[in-house]
Amino acid sequence: MKSRIIFLSMMFAVFCFTATAQKNDVSKAQKTMQEFKEKDPGISKFFNTAYGYAIFPGIGKGGLGVGGAGGKGTVFKAGAAVADTKMSQVTIGFQAGGQKYSEVIFFKDAKAYERFVGNNFEFAAQVSAVALKAGVSADAEYRDGMLVFTLAQGGLMYEASVGGQKFKVEPY
Repeated sequence: MKSRIIFLSMMFAVFCFTATAQKNDVSKAQKTMQEFKEKDPGISKFFNTAYGYAIFPGIGKGGLGVGGAGGKGTVFKAGAAVADTKMSQVTIGFQAGGQKYSEVIFFKDAKAYERFVGNNFEFAAQVSAVALKAGVSADAEYRDGMLVFTLAQGGLMYEASVGGQKFKVEPY
């Protein structure tokens, strides 16, 4: 059992490294934005009115007892790409499996945006994301100036864990 956990941990580390070793591509973020809009056209209001947003085209997540996630994205301000960003996450608790998803974080105002791009920003365990389905954006509201949506891409993961997301931003 111990060797199996070590093997899975090593495989997860390789997965996270390869997912984050790729150079950011703004066109992937723009394509992901279109996918979000196609899934729920109502989300367009957030893209149009938010002070800024960060789009992560693909975040890989996996775990068995201890887990983690990672991905690269692009930060936009006034509709223009202004920075690259990386997300990492470590979780502890009941969890098994792996999945891939996209994530978009909207910043309501300059204060929320500056908190994010100032580096050393992280979401605590209690911050929740809205899983995007058609029509779900109609009732979504900002919390502390931020709003997070996720869109599942594949995989299967059972999870009851505690952890948080940490971000690093590299301006152009």
